[in-house]
Amino acid sequence: MKKLFKFLTSRVFIVGLAIVAQIAAIVLGLLFLGQYGLYIYVIFILMSVTVILLIVSKQDNPIYKLAWVIPIALFPLLGWALYLLVGRESLSRRVRKRFEENSRALHLLAEQDSALLDEIGRSDPAVYRQIRYLGGQGELPIYSGTQTEYLSPGEEFFARLCQELEKAERFIFMEYFIVQEGEMWDTLREILARKARQGVQVKFLYDDFGSLLTLPKNYRDKLNGLGIETRVFNVLRPSVDAFMNYRDHRKITVIDGTVGFTGGNNLADEYINGYRKHGHWKDSHLLLRGDAVWSLTLLFLEMWNFYHDQPLPLEEYQALRPLKSYPAEGYVMPYGDSPLDNRMLGEFCYMNLIENARRYVSITTPYLILDNEMTVALRKAALSGVQVQIITPGVPDKWYVYMVTRYNYRALIEAGVEIYEYTPGFIHAKTIVADDEIGVVGTQNFDFRSFYLHFECGALLYRTPSLAELRKDHLATQALSHRVTLEECRNRSWFARMLQVVLNAFAPLM
Repeated sequence: MKKLFKFLTSRVFIVGLAIVAQIAAIVLGLLFLGQYGLYIYVIFILMSVTVILLIVSKQDNPIYKLAWVIPIALFPLLGWALYLLVGRESLSRRVRKRFEENSRALHLLAEQDSALLDEIGRSDPAVYRQIRYLGGQGELPIYSGTQTEYLSPGEEFFARLCQELEKAERFIFMEYFIVQEGEMWDTLREILARKARQGVQVKFLYDDFGSLLTLPKNYRDKLNGLGIETRVFNVLRPSVDAFMNYRDHRKITVIDGTVGFTGGNNLADEYINGYRKHGHWKDSHLLLRGDAVWSLTLLFLEMWNFYHDQPLPLEEYQALRPLKSYPAEGYVMPYGDSPLDNRMLGEFCYMNLIENARRYVSITTPYLILDNEMTVALRKAALSGVQVQIITPGVPDKWYVYMVTRYNYRALIEAGVEIYEYTPGFIHAKTIVADDEIGVVGTQNFDFRSFYLHFECGALLYRTPSLAELRKDHLATQALSHRVTLEECRNRSWFARMLQVVLNAFAPLM
C-alpha cells in the first residue's frame, strides 16, 4: 500500500496522468463533434490534408515527415491534433532569439587561429574542409596544445574524474543527462560538496527528463543546500508540449578551465558496471587537458544560461580561460549540436568522416536508426572499397529500438558493411574513427533523437595519439562481438520482419 501511494504521488504518475487527460479531452471533443454529421468529418479531413501539406513543405528529413504523415492519414481526427500539440516546433521566437544571441556572444570568445587552419589545409584538404564546416556551422575553433586521453570502460572514466575533481582549485562545471544516487554519484557528490566548502565554484546542470526516474523530487534544492549550485534543464511539466522533446543529452565536465571530459557516460552505477542492468556496460569518454577545454567551457555556459534570467556576465567568461597550453601531438575540436538551428551538425560531421574515409571507418553506437542520407553514405563507402565496421549492443536496453536497429542491418550488410553485436552486453559508446587519423568521441547516437531533438556535443580528433587507443579498443570490442550475417537477417520470422517494418515507419518519433 505504501509503494502504491508513493507511485500515485510521484511526478511520473502526475505528469503522465495530466498528459493522458489532455489527449483524452481532445479525443472526446473530436468524437462529440463527429456525431453532428458527415460534413464535420469532412472538415477534419480537410484540416488533416492541410497539416500533411504543411509537414511536406517543411525542410525536415523526409523520413521524419513520413512518420507524422502516416498517423495523420490513418487517424485524420486525432493525427493532426496530436501533431499540432507535440509534433510541431513550439519554441517561442523570444526564447529562440535569446538562445541564439547567448550562443553567438559566447562563440565570439573563441577565435580560430588562421595559421593552424592553413597548416591543416596543407596537410590534408579533406580534413581541412571538415574543420571549416564544423567551425563555420558550430562556431568553435580547432586547437593544438591539447592533450587527450581515451577512457574506456566507464570504470576508468570514473576513476580519472575523481582524481581530477580532487585537484580543483577555482571552479567545477558539470552537465549530464542522467544522474542517479548510488556508488558513482554519491562519491562525486561528496567531492563536489567538499570542494564547494573549500571555496571552489561548483555549478551542476542535469536534464529533468533524463533523471526523472532516478532522482527524488526537489533534488535540486538538496544540491543547492550542499553548496553545489544546480540548475535543471527543461523541467518536465504536466502539459503536451513539443518543446518537451528537446533534451540536454550532453555530458561535460570542466575543471579550472584546464581539464575537461566529454563522452557517453552518465552519472549512474550502470555506467561503471556497479550492477549488470543489460550485461556488461561498454562506454567511453575523453579527457582533454589544455587549450581545447575552453570550448567545453563555452558549451557548458551556453546551456547554463539557457532559460535563466540571471546569466553569468561575459567578463567572467574571459577570466575562465585556460592558464596554459600543453605540449601535444595533433589537433582537437570540441563542438556542440543544437536542435534549434536546423543545422544537423553532428550527423553531417559523421557523414563527412564516412564519405572521406580512404581505408576504413569504424563506429560504435547503442542505436542504429538511420535516415536515407546516412544509409546511402554508409553503403556508398562500403561499395567503394572502404572497410565499414559498426558495433551495436548484443543485449538491448529498449526492445523496440533494438528491433529497428536490426531492421537496418540487411541493407548495410548487402553493401558490404560489417555489423558486430557486442555479445557481453550493452555498448553505449558513441565513437567513430577513420584511417587511424581522424575520429570523434562524443554523446551523439546514430539515431533521430540525437540528430534532430537533442542538445549534443563531441570532440573531433585529428592525428592525436588517443586515436590509436580508440582504434585498439574498437578491435578489442569486435573480438568480443558476434558478426551478423546476411543469412541471419533473411531468416528472421515473418512476424519479426513485419513488426520491424511497422516500427521503422515510426522510428523518427522514438
